[in-house]
Amino acid sequence: MQNPSETAAESGVIGGEADAPAQHRQRLFSGLRIVSLCTLLSRVLGLIRDMGMAALFGLTPIADHFVVAFSIPNLARRLFGEGALSASFLPVLTRELQKPDRENVWRLVSAVFALLTVSLTALVLVGELGIWGLLKWGSHDTDIHILLGLTAAMLPYLILICLAAQVSAVLHVLGHFTLPALVPVMLNLFWIATLWLVAPFFAPDALSQAYVIAAAIVVAGGVQVAMQWPLLKKYGYHFRTDWSSAMPRVREIAWATLPVMLGMSTTLINTLADRLIAWGFARFLENPPLQEGAAAALYYAQRLYQFPLGVFGVALGTVLFPLLARHAAQQRYDLLRHDLTLGLRLVVAIGFPASVGLVLLARPLATTLFEYGEFDASDSARTAGLIAAYGCGVWAYCGQLILYRAYYALDDRTTPLRVGLASVVVNLVLNLTLIWPLGGEGLAYATTISATLQVIVLTWMIQSRAGQVDGRRLWGTILKSGIATAVMSAACFLAMWMCGEAQGIPSRVLSVVIPVVVSVIVYYAAATLLGMNELKMLLRRKVDEEH
Repeated sequence: MQNPSETAAESGVIGGEADAPAQHRQRLFSGLRIVSLCTLLSRVLGLIRDMGMAALFGLTPIADHFVVAFSIPNLARRLFGEGALSASFLPVLTRELQKPDRENVWRLVSAVFALLTVSLTALVLVGELGIWGLLKWGSHDTDIHILLGLTAAMLPYLILICLAAQVSAVLHVLGHFTLPALVPVMLNLFWIATLWLVAPFFAPDALSQAYVIAAAIVVAGGVQVAMQWPLLKKYGYHFRTDWSSAMPRVREIAWATLPVMLGMSTTLINTLADRLIAWGFARFLENPPLQEGAAAALYYAQRLYQFPLGVFGVALGTVLFPLLARHAAQQRYDLLRHDLTLGLRLVVAIGFPASVGLVLLARPLATTLFEYGEFDASDSARTAGLIAAYGCGVWAYCGQLILYRAYYALDDRTTPLRVGLASVVVNLVLNLTLIWPLGGEGLAYATTISATLQVIVLTWMIQSRAGQVDGRRLWGTILKSGIATAVMSAACFLAMWMCGEAQGIPSRVLSVVIPVVVSVIVYYAAATLLGMNELKMLLRRKVDEEH
């Protein structure tokens, strides 16, 4: 059996009791690079998948129905796989791993696996029966029937992806991040293969093609569970049925998961609310402020802002949280403040240029990635506006993930919950206000504004628990990154002007690639000249001490 400490260099989860700042920072950046690279592969495949979806369905009602139906199991994946589960499960499993009897760990893991599977199966059965009843005796509106049918087809994926996320969480605690980070690749591979090789040739119409893709998603969920099982067995896992000794810890995890889930899901709830409002307003209002296809346009735009969020924000939060939790457990609040400040500085250093880059390149990105087949130039224009609106908040979405984990490391679950619920209310009010003058872009700006307010409030409030963050370094990074981003923007504008109007696929690709490459080079050069250390930390294999 592989010892969890053997993979500590990969993740930084398992470490000594008295890590020096340079040592735990080294593990932080090592784990961040590994998770970011795996996530980058998954996100690139996800973009290819979305290009196929756009070409096959465009911004048609079928596309709207599909993305709203997929939002339900996908929301469960995001809640369990990228936040709440690890935030509540990791501390409990880590404590158990410190004990000599490893059987207690497997009892706990087995109990959680079994109870999660049974609970989710019951939930899905209730959902399927409810949908069957609505289809049989409810509304006869065709749009509602299609939405409910696709939802029913994809509901089983909820069970599989949540179980896969649970296995990933256990591997995270054991110090292994690479394979869990590759799990989403399987979904994208199955989805892409179905889009290009199955749906166009074996399904006679768009609705049939949507159902074929839904079936492929469920199959991919089973593969996502199965691919991780051998590694878990290699660590010594075997299913146990004697759970009585583990039940107190299961209850502890359950009670911790609910508030964490609600707190960390606010951005997901806000984006889901955007899609539902877009779907409903376009269909059931007499003079709607949105056209049909608005929900699909929101989905494609959200996929673009989630690219840097997943590659950097989620990866940073994943590897930073165990360090923050260990500092809090040891009452080393000096190290906790140091790592929290470092995390926020990295968010600024990467998030600022990523936000501005999405705003500047929104139209070329929409044209290059999606304008094929049924997706025309007017669809690209609609989607580009949404990409820019969501793109403004990339830095804030990343900052939320870091701040949430800092609160949970301090065993404070109520503050993020209160702030998060307040942001949901703010987002809903802004949605219903901004949608009339701005249309779909109003929904995206509402989400961006509420996320920004969350980051400001959470940063201010956490200092009463952990002490003052290093404001001098944080504001220094904000100033330097702002200047470097301004220089980058000028270079990006110049590169876009030189590329001119894109005609044909090669020129479309170049209209994105050239400005991106120029922007990255100019931003890095400007940041280096200004003395920003954060980018060097991300790129170097050996991280030097800061002075």
